[in-house]
Amino acid sequence: MRSYSRRFLGAAFLVLLASCLATPSRADSGAVRVVFTKGGFIVGVGGGHGVLTFHGRHYPFNVSGMSVGFTIGASTTQLSGRALNLRSPRDIEGTYAVIGAGGALAAGAGGVQLQNEKGVILQLAGGKVGVELSAAVGGVTVALR
Repeated sequence: MRSYSRRFLGAAFLVLLASCLATPSRADSGAVRVVFTKGGFIVGVGGGHGVLTFHGRHYPFNVSGMSVGFTIGASTTQLSGRALNLRSPRDIEGTYAVIGAGGALAAGAGGVQLQNEKGVILQLAGGKVGVELSAAVGGVTVALR
């Protein structure tokens, strides 16, 4: 019985030691600012630009998107927030979909959480100027300049 306990403790110690020596994940976060203009009737189309600040450097990017559903009007939204799970600035590129509940922006002010295929999450909030009524599903594509 004692040898079993010693083996178990030895194995537990090795697992603990291995987890301490393992290289930590290098995922990091950055600050994001985006200006997005959208307009449409039934199909909404938009575009804009933004800047990722990551490790003290600024990386400009373009944003484009489309939504299908009930959309009427036009608006410009200024958002700021965080980009999570970045390993390099290029990770921000890709197509984003809304994740979680309550992701739609409301007139005036609101917030959204988006995730791309690389696992990068954008948590953004800000104000909207213009008149737009929307109940649509869509995606946003981000590309570094």
